[in-house]
Amino acid sequence: MHGKSTAVLEMDYPIVDFLTLCETPYSNDFQEPYAVVVLLEKDLVVIDLAQNGYPIFENPYPLTIHESPVTCCEYFADCPVDLIPALYSVGSRQKRQGYSKKEWPINGGNWGQGTQSYPEIIITGHADGTVKFWDASAIMLQVLYKLKTAKVFDRNRSKEDKSSTEVSDEDPFAIQIMAWCPESRMLCVAGVSANVIIYRFSKLEVTTEVVQLLEVRMQYELNDIESPDGGGGGGEQTSALPTPGASPQTSGPPSHPSTSSNNSDGGNMPCLKVRSTPLKQSAGYQVDLVVQLVWVSGEPPQQITSLALNSSYGLVVFGNSNGLAVVDYVQKTVVLNLGTVELYGSNDPYQRQPRSPRKSRQPSGGLCDINEGSATSEDRCKSPTSVLMSNSNLPQFYNGGGRGAKMSRKLSLPTELKPDLVLLSVCPPRGANPLDHRDNSFSRSRSSSVTSIDKEARESISSFHFSDTFARKGDSALTPCLYVGTTLGTVLSLALTLPPAGEQRQLQPVIISPTGILVRLKGSVMRMAFLDSTGSMLPPPFEPWFEPNVTADGEEREKVRKRRPVSVSPSTSQDLNESQYAVVCSEKQAKVISLPSQTCIYKHSITETSFILRADVVQMSQGVSLACFCANGHIMTLSVPGLRPLMDVNYLPLTDMRIARTFCFTNLGQAMYLCSPTEIQRITYSQDTCENLQEMLGELFTPVETPEAPNRGFFKGLFGGGAQSLDREELFGEVSAGKASRSLAQHIPGPGGIEGMKGAASGIVGDLARARIALDERGQKLGELDERTAAMMASADSFSKHAHEMMLKCKDKKWYQF
Repeated sequence: MHGKSTAVLEMDYPIVDFLTLCETPYSNDFQEPYAVVVLLEKDLVVIDLAQNGYPIFENPYPLTIHESPVTCCEYFADCPVDLIPALYSVGSRQKRQGYSKKEWPINGGNWGQGTQSYPEIIITGHADGTVKFWDASAIMLQVLYKLKTAKVFDRNRSKEDKSSTEVSDEDPFAIQIMAWCPESRMLCVAGVSANVIIYRFSKLEVTTEVVQLLEVRMQYELNDIESPDGGGGGGEQTSALPTPGASPQTSGPPSHPSTSSNNSDGGNMPCLKVRSTPLKQSAGYQVDLVVQLVWVSGEPPQQITSLALNSSYGLVVFGNSNGLAVVDYVQKTVVLNLGTVELYGSNDPYQRQPRSPRKSRQPSGGLCDINEGSATSEDRCKSPTSVLMSNSNLPQFYNGGGRGAKMSRKLSLPTELKPDLVLLSVCPPRGANPLDHRDNSFSRSRSSSVTSIDKEARESISSFHFSDTFARKGDSALTPCLYVGTTLGTVLSLALTLPPAGEQRQLQPVIISPTGILVRLKGSVMRMAFLDSTGSMLPPPFEPWFEPNVTADGEEREKVRKRRPVSVSPSTSQDLNESQYAVVCSEKQAKVISLPSQTCIYKHSITETSFILRADVVQMSQGVSLACFCANGHIMTLSVPGLRPLMDVNYLPLTDMRIARTFCFTNLGQAMYLCSPTEIQRITYSQDTCENLQEMLGELFTPVETPEAPNRGFFKGLFGGGAQSLDREELFGEVSAGKASRSLAQHIPGPGGIEGMKGAASGIVGDLARARIALDERGQKLGELDERTAAMMASADSFSKHAHEMMLKCKDKKWYQF
């Protein structure tokens, strides 16, 4: 080897094999390698040898799906057609340093000829806080865009902060739940460290000076009762409105509040610290608001169990084992912060009581005894509403979003609340984790009884759904609503009063009014959906996407801001007597409720011995159906709204929690799950897709026909010298070796019977033996041919010799000499 230097390339994973790529595939030509293909245990790397520094080629194929473990995923079919090009355009502009400028050198194969044309997108959330968008149309899996949510937080923290505020030591940025609106391109992600990040999509690069932050306290306890008959209260209890108290900051950037409590107890600290330095955000998804749940009196916040987003209303709602919170991301405020029991009011069906009465009343979770900054505890606990108990400890939220004078307005008082609404909340057991509750649910009893105090104390929010529907029984007009499902099978409705679009939407508050219980089911509520009177699905209203970073003049900014949301629900100008149907599915059963009468018209018990892990109301080519995946491995579909069983297939037994965590259905009969840490398994329950599956599959190699040999001309054969290539058929074929005798009998086994089985079972050993015999026969015939050729040559020489002798003998003879 001759060279001036030697380069050593270090790989991230162990090397399995490598191969050099040259311009010519023939070994007898001059070999000049231009790239090296290296197969690693978890990757495929191609190194460019023609450029200085030996950069690698950018891999267009998704070989790094498992570079960080997938913690959650979502699957969307029949997305807007402009969505994939938009994601690809911003993804291709992401800075990729250290790659070769040349194109990927490996090509080949053919696409399938399938007719499936609707776009499909898979979103994966990872343990390191990244979110990846994949183009999953037809049989493709191409990465479109990668979002790093950890950039929002400050990674440089002291050891004291880590020891006191860390909830997840290994993966504090892991993604737990995602909510995405394809039409408005709004994205909302919830992390394991009790944080919610709201993103807007923009094609322009922007630098955010201060990340908008809201800090929310969600910690509730049961009111202490000294005797079962309420003797300690004197028979009367002053009502309090369960709306949050606001503590706005009107000056300075958003920051974490200082507390007088000891940091070792958690105090009012969040689990992760939002960065205070300017954040440069490239084109794509950009942070609009960060919501954090903070520690309360030494208790870490419970992890978020459910999440929903609606771009038309401008609201995000999330819930956990303590309650729910509704955030207005347009005004950057918390609209509602309630405990689970406060949703019931006086209609709580479970009559929750403490385990044992306490002799002395204690403060409720220390929500109002924390001195925050310069404000007193009394000021911190004041509610913007008019009715308050002087000694009541109201649940409140902390607003660190700092929007000046706009943040100091008060929330309106809902007039529909009953006067006997008492502030009662569920306090989960110390150290309880809602994820553990779900993970261990496979071995616990699935009884639907609600008499157990343990189950009552662990009731949490399991699902949300936004819709324009009839909020109350007997209503005649459609109203924006939020439906809340709990783990005890209760579905409650909240009516939303939204200010008009435009300037008023920026100033007037959103009012939320509880309207009661819609329905109760067995098991935790998994999914809710709404249908119109014809049985067609009513997706939640949405706002069309617009560029948030408008650089035009003020008039154009005003046009963008006054853009009205698009509602896909029937307008109120239509026949108001037309009913709607609410489809609710729990772990055990499904019900269809007619609205506004709120009567159950269909009910079906899906499973008795198992329970449902995932359920979705999906749009099929011929209608709407309810798709369910059970823990016993069955995939079932039911017609909607009739709830008639359409399919029940024992597909896959639940052997791994990963399957339960990542399984999801989508429209047009598609579903997916992670069958291993590194593999995505897509399945279909659509007959149309099954029929076209073979046509959709591509070919790995490009088929090329064997070129025909050029015809050899007469003069080229006559005057051309040199050796001629011999064909194998010319040497060993029937032309030279001869055909077998026609009288020779040959046994051909038939397709049936024992003879056919013996003929089929002869195997490769018999084939090799016959091939060897045939080769021996061909060799013998070739030897005989060689011998005959030698004999013919000897005969020809002898004939030539005799002819020469005859010529010499007759040379001097005359014709007349006899």
